[in-house]
Amino acid sequence: MAWLVLVVSGLFESVWAIALSRSAGFSRLVPTVVFAVGLALSMAGLGYALRTIPVGTGYAVWVGIGAAGTALAGMIFLGEPAGVLRVLSLILVVAGVIGLKIFH
Repeated sequence: MAWLVLVVSGLFESVWAIALSRSAGFSRLVPTVVFAVGLALSMAGLGYALRTIPVGTGYAVWVGIGAAGTALAGMIFLGEPAGVLRVLSLILVVAGVIGLKIFH
């Protein structure tokens, strides 16, 4: 259960990061609220998961999921560049997250 919560928390990290970029310095209400809720859910889930998953592994997985998810969403939905090397780098991040889970 802790791993599932950790993965969902990593996805919420992507939510709050994208909402933060859309909030225009917290001047737009809806993205600011999405940011705050996403941040709270992400941190709460990370805290829950770290009760049973070692902090180094849990934090690295959480950050990896959040970073890869945010970069992927930026490429798909926000028009950010999606070059071959950039996509390959994301694949490496995902491989690292999978490796941390497998060798936990």
